[in-house]
This record gives sequence, C-alpha cells and structure tokens, in this order.
Amino acid sequence: MQQAEEPEEYDFLYKVVLVGDAGVGKTHILSRFIRGTLPRSVQATIGVEFATRTLSLQSGGTVKAQFWDTAGQERYRSITRAHYRRAVGAFLVYDIANTVSFEHIRHWVEDLREHAEPDIVIMLVGNKTDLDQRQVQRATAEAYAKGLGLLFAEVSAVATTGIQDAFQRLLEGE
Repeated sequence: MQQAEEPEEYDFLYKVVLVGDAGVGKTHILSRFIRGTLPRSVQATIGVEFATRTLSLQSGGTVKAQFWDTAGQERYRSITRAHYRRAVGAFLVYDIANTVSFEHIRHWVEDLREHAEPDIVIMLVGNKTDLDQRQVQRATAEAYAKGLGLLFAEVSAVATTGIQDAFQRLLEGE
C-alpha cells in the first residue's frame, strides 16, 4: 500500500492496527483513508500490510499514524498478534451483512487486550453500509460496543461514507 503525501514534522507517533475476520473490508477501509481509492485488485491480506498518514488533531498537534492492516485468517493469527505490540489504537472491523464476523468480536477484543498496550483505544467498525443485506442492526452493535468500552462507527469503503470521521475519532480517542 502506498503512502499519502505527508508533512515531515509531527508531534505524536501512533501505531494503529486493523483487525477482524477475513473479507470484512479492512484493506478497503485503509486504502480509502490513505489513498482515497479502493485497491485495484481484491486479494486477501497475507500477514500484515503497512501504511502511514500524517494529520492534524482537532485537539491540537499533528500525529503520524502507522496503520498495520492484519490478515483475518486464523492461519496468520500468530504472525498478526506480534504486530499488536505497542499499538495504541485498533479498528475492529466486522461486516454488517455477515453475522458471523460480528459474533467473533469478543475474540478479537480479548486478543487485542492481551497483546496490545493496556490502554489501547478500540473502535468497533461496521463496514459495508452500502449493502442492502444488513444482518447486524446498528443499535445492537452500538450497544455491544458500549458494553465492551469501545468506540463505535459504521462506514462504507465503497460509498466512501464515514471513513475520515471514524479514523479522526479513533486518533482523537473519542
């Protein structure tokens, strides 16, 4: 994944991981945020892919965020867990049209809390809001996130809705 043009100076350096089941759209979300486009080819992430972006925080200062897009397949789990270390933020992505991906959230949260920084900020992100086959209701997911102490957002990488706001909120920790 290519990097976006960035200023050289920054006040903070944050490591953010994108986690969730395979096929929920983690790579599409990150590509939309970093480059403003979707990936040219649809291939499963193998291991981990990396990208950076520098942006201004509304609370003041500039952050250089390192994004680690992890593979969702079980066979890569030991590889991807190693990349959770020193992560201060996480996008936990599920597909709103796939109940199974939502049912796996607790496992992903436990994994993050065990292997990442103790005060990691996690945002539960429902992707694919552009689809008509919703299986996971927004209110259900939002209540679940609140119960686990997570931030919450719904986005569509394809329709480009909610992406910028979700990343900004995660980086602001709100």
